[in-house]
Amino acid sequence: MSALVARGFPLPERTTSGGCTLDADVSDAFDNYVRSHGQRLVRTAYLLTGDRQAAEDIVQNALASVLASWRRLRDVSNLDAYMYTAVVNARSRWWRRRWHAEIPTDVLPDGAEAGELGRVDGYAEMMAALAGLPPRQRAALVLRFYEDLSEAETARILGCSVGTVKSQTARGLEKLRITMGPPRMSVPRHGGTR
Repeated sequence: MSALVARGFPLPERTTSGGCTLDADVSDAFDNYVRSHGQRLVRTAYLLTGDRQAAEDIVQNALASVLASWRRLRDVSNLDAYMYTAVVNARSRWWRRRWHAEIPTDVLPDGAEAGELGRVDGYAEMMAALAGLPPRQRAALVLRFYEDLSEAETARILGCSVGTVKSQTARGLEKLRITMGPPRMSVPRHGGTR
């Protein structure tokens, strides 16, 4: 198996994938797509779940489901939207199967390392507020504002109308405003230099 730049995404051997033979060009095309988009998909899944390991698993499952139909996807005009749909659907399956309870432990795991997402003031508060949103509102906000997709693209990915995206986005933003309170901005003082 080839190791990808996007860590944690080994590709199947070129010879088989679930019993189906992969041509070298199909395997190379898929490999190139994962190399160039893998980390962005993981970041999106992370914003949807709030859990780095779950995000990697979700993207792995989404990639596996897309690989099965890769030949057919060569004609898809917007492959990124197709992949975001696969990630959102994989996240929904993950959420339905997930055990929603805490696991007690004597030793706390190491804290998360600062990664590409970067840490800014209010990061933990924002992630907690996002985690408190219903899945559809959270998905709408992540796709609209983090992935910078249009309302129409977001609606296509979520399988709903543009009006639903607008209402889910508005409700999600309102809940974030209530949860996080007014924005805290530092204003430079006027006057001389120090």
